[in-house]
Amino acid sequence: MTIAVPATPDMSYFRTIYGPITDEPFPLPAVDLNKVQPEYLRREVRNTTGERPGTIVVDTTNKFLYYTQPNGLAMRYGVGLGRAGFGWDGEATIPLKRTWPTWTPPDEMIDRDPALEKYRDGMPGGPRNPLGARALYLFQGGQDTLYRLHGTAEAYSIGRNVSSGCVRLLNHDIIDLYNRAPKGTRVIVRPAAIY
Repeated sequence: MTIAVPATPDMSYFRTIYGPITDEPFPLPAVDLNKVQPEYLRREVRNTTGERPGTIVVDTTNKFLYYTQPNGLAMRYGVGLGRAGFGWDGEATIPLKRTWPTWTPPDEMIDRDPALEKYRDGMPGGPRNPLGARALYLFQGGQDTLYRLHGTAEAYSIGRNVSSGCVRLLNHDIIDLYNRAPKGTRVIVRPAAIY
């Protein structure tokens, strides 16, 4: 179901697009909108990225992800990013997309947190999986960067630097982005501005 984006979204619009999703293998509850700053809620905006339609641009300074569209527009989503020392920037493409993906922590993560050893061969998709409802895999030159655009149920984390480097969106938002962005989509993760 596509819901038209009002020129000035109000909370009733957001309650609709972030309401319960019951037709998933693992139903998703409504997002607690009190845990997300309003500017990070999904909305259509002018495309100020300078990139052509069909491009994903991650603005790491302001914690936004843009999916550029025709007619000078972009869909903007709030994101959570990697904490200090775990960020990544550059250009990539998305050759793989997964619904309710398996999460396999890298060796370095297991070294930092030995409790993750039990997931060395992967944690099946589901509500407790750190990748959430969808994952878009970032590759450079045909090689997996190990970074993902993925979902999260941790609404409080949007707009913050809290992850191990990946770009996280609300589960409702990653489902929307997954449906918009085809395999092969170009992704630009811009480095944070230094002030």
